[in-house]
Amino acid sequence: MAHSQGWVKRYLKAFCKGFFVAVPVAVTFLDRVACVARVEGASMQPSLNPGGSQSSDVVLLNHWKVRNFEVQRGDIVSLVSPKNPEQKIIKRVIALEGDIVKTIGHKNRYVKVPRGHIWVEGDHHGHSFDSNSFGPARSTTVTHVLQKSNHTEVGCLQALTQGS
Repeated sequence: MAHSQGWVKRYLKAFCKGFFVAVPVAVTFLDRVACVARVEGASMQPSLNPGGSQSSDVVLLNHWKVRNFEVQRGDIVSLVSPKNPEQKIIKRVIALEGDIVKTIGHKNRYVKVPRGHIWVEGDHHGHSFDSNSFGPARSTTVTHVLQKSNHTEVGCLQALTQGS
C-alpha cells in the first residue's frame, strides 16, 4: 500500500513539473508563432469547407509570416473584420500594394491597391464579404497566414501587377 502511494506521489510531482513547463511554452507558441482556428461559412469554398454548411475546416494559422512581412499573393490570411473589429475573417490575398485589380461588384471596375494595403477576396465569389465590399484592407489588419495544406489552392488570382 505504501509503495503504491509513493508511485502516485512521484507521478503527480512529475505531472505538475511537466504541466508548469508545457503550459507556458504552449501559450507562448500559440501567441507568437501559430494557432489553430475553425473556419465556418461558404466564403472560401471550395478551398475551405468544401462540404458546405454541414462541416467546418480546422486550420493552422501562422503568425510568424505576418511578423516577418512574408504575406504574398495567393496566401490565405486571417484579418480583422472591417465590419466588426472583434471578429476575424479569412480571405485570399489577391493583390499587394501597387497592384491593379479588376474588381467584382466594387464601385470602381479597376482599383490600384494603395501603399500599406492588400486586396483580399473569398474564393466563393458572391458569397463573401471582402475587398469588393470594403475596398483595400490595411496590411496591419492581417493577423495570421494559413499554413499551406494539400487542398489549399492558389486559384482565383485576378491581380494585374505592375512591373511583374
